[in-house]
Amino acid sequence: MTQAKMMHLCGFLSSGPVVHSHAVWRNPHHETKFLTLSHYAEVARTLERGYFDFLFFPDRLAIGDRFGGSPEIGLKHADQDATRLDPVPILGALAAVTKHLGLGATRSTSYDAPYNLAREFATLDHLSDGRAAWNVVTSMNDAEALNFGDALHLGHAERYDRADEFMEVVFKLWDSWQEDALILDRQNGIYADPSKVHYVDYKGKWFKSRGPLNVPRSPQGRPIIIQAGASGRGKEFAARWSDVIFGLQPGVEQMRKFSADIRSALDAQGRPRSAAKVLMAIMPFVGHSRSEAQDKRDLHDSLIDPIVGLSTLGGHINEDFSTMPLDASISSLESQGTRGNLAALKSIGGGKSITLREAGQIYGRGVMCPRFVGTGADIAQEMIEIFKSDVADGFIVSPAFVPDAFQDFVDLVVPELQQRGYFRTAYNDRTLRNRLNS
Repeated sequence: MTQAKMMHLCGFLSSGPVVHSHAVWRNPHHETKFLTLSHYAEVARTLERGYFDFLFFPDRLAIGDRFGGSPEIGLKHADQDATRLDPVPILGALAAVTKHLGLGATRSTSYDAPYNLAREFATLDHLSDGRAAWNVVTSMNDAEALNFGDALHLGHAERYDRADEFMEVVFKLWDSWQEDALILDRQNGIYADPSKVHYVDYKGKWFKSRGPLNVPRSPQGRPIIIQAGASGRGKEFAARWSDVIFGLQPGVEQMRKFSADIRSALDAQGRPRSAAKVLMAIMPFVGHSRSEAQDKRDLHDSLIDPIVGLSTLGGHINEDFSTMPLDASISSLESQGTRGNLAALKSIGGGKSITLREAGQIYGRGVMCPRFVGTGADIAQEMIEIFKSDVADGFIVSPAFVPDAFQDFVDLVVPELQQRGYFRTAYNDRTLRNRLNS
């Protein structure tokens, strides 16, 4: 039976040694060559072979040093911020080795200019024939601020207020060329219709930009906007601007609440609920049998030191855990960084507080990504049940090992989804936007 509505799939990949899993670089089966283009090209080709909608990269603009006020632990054990290559040049290269896969990268509104990012993603959209996506973040911690000359990052609400204005400017710049402004009449020497290219003359509290953009309107008009705000203010921002909203929630009930909040926020923004696809993060461990899948999970988890998880967690919520005993409860912690992540972490205990050691282990093994463990059929069925309950429009697949986990998923899970009529068997839409809306 073919479903009228198909689920969407995204691959999640950091440009460094760690993704959500902090064991990625310790893959016992082979070296993980995260400093080479071939590493990323192999993943992109695998995801395209599996008909994924898109691949996207998170990013961070600093080496973490919250744990003990030093980068020692993060660098020694490879926390999530130990290394991040700039993801946008990687996407430019991947555009040349793929034809259909959407290509998304993170850029921060806190430490860049709207004109730069409007130009960057419009260029990528042209070079990829309409496959560009921008994951918008506001940047969250002091280490990032210090790299750009600021003593401290902006407060939570102020970051989002500034980001709203940033997006207003970017959208106006993308719209500064009308769709039919480019003429390209070689015989008469007419390149563009000047009457269809406009100044934006934006003046706000945070930004000024005259425009117009010096890049013609791109194939998607506006590249796809991804956002992962999980706080109340973050969800409001996501509902206003996003085409895709990334949910990282540890269980189905938390997913359900997150989706309900997002849909209410879309209502409040006057946007239809279909305007933004809600994709939930999962970490699959796939085997030809359940025992094989469980063995893969257990091997992965044996490589996790809770200290490295606490180093990443501390960077996310701007907290130094080095002086706190590992048996201390996290119940009293507050966050000036990623508030939604801390709330989700606290919820894992189901009313019972968890310790720092447990939090570090959870964060190290997957930053709270729910783990699906089983055969391809098992995992496909679990995904379908969530999808059918309208909790998610699809999933963001986060790998335990690279490229192994993506290969297992494409070879064993995707065929099961296709046979049940819940996932495409071919790419039918040229642009990422059309694919997400189909």
